[in-house]
Amino acid sequence: MTKTLIMIGAGLETVPAIIKAKALGLRVVAVDADPNAPGYAHADEAVAGCVYTPQISVDALAAWARRGGRPDGVMCAAVDAPHTVAAVAEYFGLRAASRETAALATDKLAMKARLAARGIPVPWYQAVSGPQELAEIIAARPGTLIVKPVDSRGARGVLRLVPGSPRTPSPREAYDAAAKESPTGRVMVEAYLDGPQVSTEGLCVEGTPYTPGFSDRNYEFLDRFAPSVIENGGELPSVLAPDVRQAVKDLTGRAALALGIDHGVYKGDMVVHQGKPYVIEIAARLSGGYFCTHEIPWNTGVRFVEQAIRLAVGEVPQAADLTPVHDRGVAQRYLFAPTGTIARIEGVEQARAVAGVRLVELRVRPGARIEGVTSHPARAGVVMAVADSRDEAVAAAEEAVSRVVFVSEPHP
Repeated sequence: MTKTLIMIGAGLETVPAIIKAKALGLRVVAVDADPNAPGYAHADEAVAGCVYTPQISVDALAAWARRGGRPDGVMCAAVDAPHTVAAVAEYFGLRAASRETAALATDKLAMKARLAARGIPVPWYQAVSGPQELAEIIAARPGTLIVKPVDSRGARGVLRLVPGSPRTPSPREAYDAAAKESPTGRVMVEAYLDGPQVSTEGLCVEGTPYTPGFSDRNYEFLDRFAPSVIENGGELPSVLAPDVRQAVKDLTGRAALALGIDHGVYKGDMVVHQGKPYVIEIAARLSGGYFCTHEIPWNTGVRFVEQAIRLAVGEVPQAADLTPVHDRGVAQRYLFAPTGTIARIEGVEQARAVAGVRLVELRVRPGARIEGVTSHPARAGVVMAVADSRDEAVAAAEEAVSRVVFVSEPHP
């Protein structure tokens, strides 16, 4: 009998996961609030729910079930919606991250409190009640700080406060920017730890973590977009020493287990500070940015999303299926459009013609009004390249980026 997978979210970056599920012979029911969600074109059924409002999705899927629908699994990819996955799983009696785990994974204060209590190294952090308290913290801690909303995503409202920098906002500006992006109006501050930052991704199978995904994150534009913290892709394989990589992977797995992810997917934002790994954040979902769908299989040969889907519908991936078989070079870079109204975009086909380039995807079109880049959704597109070595992949991606030109006009 054909199994049915509920996919929470049907956005652009979820499409590859839906296509993979279909290729595995599954029936896919996609849930999204957008009637024009691109994933709907690839799914078998569309259900009008809400990615970030669990009860709306549960109610919509309950109505679907009354019409004869019966799911075998539920998951999300490229959307931070483990709380909705957990609610749907609980309603239908499916196995997924629990509501408690989902709450920990989407509340950065609760997450860090749990990790610290379990002995997992995290940067110093503190809740902030208002601009005055933030000013007092800044005065008491002379190093660089990160102010962020407790429960948002995509770098929205995340600001880097560098002592003495003319681009550092006032405590009032920083607090208000973060609070605006928090659904609950909560703000936190944490120490900025210098050192290489890493994206990891893996899954736990009956309490055993596997972390095949490992990418060095690229933050070359910290000054350009200051005080916002904007990532410009990444590259694989990592330049970190093998023992450091293993320490980061081990810590990611321990952190996932500490949050209760003992049979499911996880992604980690990690930093290696003075030779020691720390957890910045752990998510209970598949990543966005095509890391899980493209970069991990290109780099390692591990069909990671396929294994995550199998796990979601009750199958048990084997260790061999999660073990890298090669270590090819992969690079990702983002496209950024200048402030103004885009008149035309040139050089896209020339970028696609660069040897090694696998993907050139635009997120804006002529007529789009660009106000500035203050979060990851504001990036104008993405380029990805594959080669025998990391350096060759980076060179190809950056060559492709250089060929794409956004011609803009000033706003009226």
